[in-house]
Amino acid sequence: MDWTKIPDLLAITALVLAFASILRRESREDLEIEGSPFADSKLWLRGWILILVHFAASMGEQWDGWLGYTAVALSLVSLIAAAVVFMRASVRYRNHASSLWMTAALGVPPSAYILLLLLPTTPGWTLIVTACVTAVGPLVVILLSPRRLLAAPRFIVMTLYLLLGVGLLVWGPPRQVNGGSFALNAILFTVYLCCCLIFWSNYRGRVSSGSVITIGGFLAWAMVFSVAPFLQIRMPALHIEGEVWNLPKYVVAVGMLLLLLENQIERSQYLALHDDLTSLPNRRKFQAQLAERITLCAQTGESLGLLQIDLDRFKQVNDAYGHHVGDLLLQQVAERMRLRIRRGDLLARTGGDEFSLILAQPNSPKDIHTVADSLMELLSLPFSINSHPMEIGASIGAAIYPEDAQDASSLYIAADLRMYEEKEIRRGLSA
Repeated sequence: MDWTKIPDLLAITALVLAFASILRRESREDLEIEGSPFADSKLWLRGWILILVHFAASMGEQWDGWLGYTAVALSLVSLIAAAVVFMRASVRYRNHASSLWMTAALGVPPSAYILLLLLPTTPGWTLIVTACVTAVGPLVVILLSPRRLLAAPRFIVMTLYLLLGVGLLVWGPPRQVNGGSFALNAILFTVYLCCCLIFWSNYRGRVSSGSVITIGGFLAWAMVFSVAPFLQIRMPALHIEGEVWNLPKYVVAVGMLLLLLENQIERSQYLALHDDLTSLPNRRKFQAQLAERITLCAQTGESLGLLQIDLDRFKQVNDAYGHHVGDLLLQQVAERMRLRIRRGDLLARTGGDEFSLILAQPNSPKDIHTVADSLMELLSLPFSINSHPMEIGASIGAAIYPEDAQDASSLYIAADLRMYEEKEIRRGLSA
């Protein structure tokens, strides 16, 4: 038993517990949304559990017989599996069937090759066949995948695995005396270089401490499997402690933890300015945007329209069907209006059943009233919630800068008062 691995085992255990603690604080919805950073961290946790298995198994590599073989095999296979899981975490379409096939193509053939290498006697043809499968596996998956899934990460792994397979055929056993050592390091170098490049492809648009440290850590992790054997062959007198070669693992872990922290900060900032139910800007962001746009209009001499929208019979829906149905109705209302407005306009949920809409650069007051009439007609159309047809309608008040008010607060009040006037008129007509 190699007790020198105990510090690494304890350190990785602490990292696994840290990731698990962070995930425990997140909602189930965040963890299941494909492509979300918290769904990424769920896979990161699985990868670090496999690294933990790697260190635990490596403690028994000095055992004799099948116990030693099993320990070495488990140690190496779990190291490859961890890399594949890290790669999978960076793929946005990972729940697609072809992604599962790609995962198998990246993990199974290299693992099988290593298991064959560790056997006391291995027929040479089995290694050749496994090397060929390693080379062409990702290529076959790409050829059978839908066109929409052919992103850069797939071509990256296809190219690197093709080069790996060719390298195993040319320089690996049984063709070379020291081919076993070359093959093992080549496989580990390739899978962790894939981690680095795929992670870079996923985060290249986001320059942050977490992404830079993680990408650099994966690159250093991959280089360990080329630099270490090179120094061992070319500079055998140079002694480097084994712990030095494990440092890249901790660099990657620190980078991932920083990314989680950055993601939590970004999400907190987003939630502070957006409505959780409809994902529209909330009152706070709306008021800030209204003041900012009015200031810009004052400088350019342009006009700006404001609509205050209040749903007419929303309370009756809540009373009759409950708040859950009311929430679903609000989501449908928001989505219906979001699809109707222009790109430069800003729609926000500013109250329970109240929405506000900034109309950028209207040509005339008539344009604003045309939009208001269009939205009233749109919201008068029936909704369907859980097979229940519902008709609610809306009252809309309009105001325009600079004719109706000179500042954001006054403009908001003017539109709000006209909305309530509209509502009273509608009530009078219905009575």
